[in-house]
Amino acid sequence: MADPVRVMLETGKKKRVVACAFDWPGWDRSVRFGHDVLTLLDAYRPRYARVAEMAGLGAEFGVTGDLEVVEEVEGIGMTDYYGVSGRAAAAEHEPMSDTECERKIALLQACWRTFDVMAASVSSELRRGPRGGGWEKERIISHVNGAEIDEFAPKVGVTVPLDTRDDPDALRAYRDAVVDGIRRHHARGEPARSWALPFLIRRCAWHMLDHAWELEDRDLTRSPA
Repeated sequence: MADPVRVMLETGKKKRVVACAFDWPGWDRSVRFGHDVLTLLDAYRPRYARVAEMAGLGAEFGVTGDLEVVEEVEGIGMTDYYGVSGRAAAAEHEPMSDTECERKIALLQACWRTFDVMAASVSSELRRGPRGGGWEKERIISHVNGAEIDEFAPKVGVTVPLDTRDDPDALRAYRDAVVDGIRRHHARGEPARSWALPFLIRRCAWHMLDHAWELEDRDLTRSPA
C-alpha cells in the first residue's frame, strides 16, 4: 500500500485553516472556515506533481497515498489574514538526515524554477477575479523575490541588496548562496534563527508556488482554473 501524505492542519482564531503536506515543501493550501481544506489540498496534487518531477522526485510523489492528518495546531494572525502557515509541524523540529536535507533543497529549487517559468510565460496583463486582486505581473514578481531576500534568506546568513531581484544573474547567485546557507545550518545542526530549518524551506517553497499558481490562474492565454 502507498504511504499516506502526512498533513498538519493549522487553524486560525477567526476565519481560515491551512493544510500543510510538510514532507513536500510548498504543498500548502488554505480555505475559510466551512470549506474542506483537504479536498482543496488534494486538488493541487497534479500541480505539485510537476514540481516533484522537476526536482527529480516524480516517481516518489507518484506513489504517494491519501492525505492523513497527523497533527493539528493553533494558527497565528497570519494564518487568518494571509492563509499562510506560521508554525512548524512537530516533525519539522526533528533533525534531518543529509539525504532529507538534499531532497528538500531539490524541491525548493524546483519551486524557484516553477515560479520563474510561470513568470516568463504568462501574459503581461493578468485576469482579474477571486484569485486576482489588484497586483499586476511585474509587481508580483518583484514581491515574491523581494520577500525572500528581505525576510527568509537572512535566517540562513544570506544578505544581499534588494535590487538583486532585478538582475537574473545576481538572482541565480543569490539562490545558490541560500542553498549553501541551508546546508551550513544543517551541517551545524542550527535552526534558521527562530525557525526550524525545514519550516524555512517550506515557507520559501510555499511563497514561490502560491504566486506561481496565482500567475497561472490569472494568465489570459489559459482558461480560468
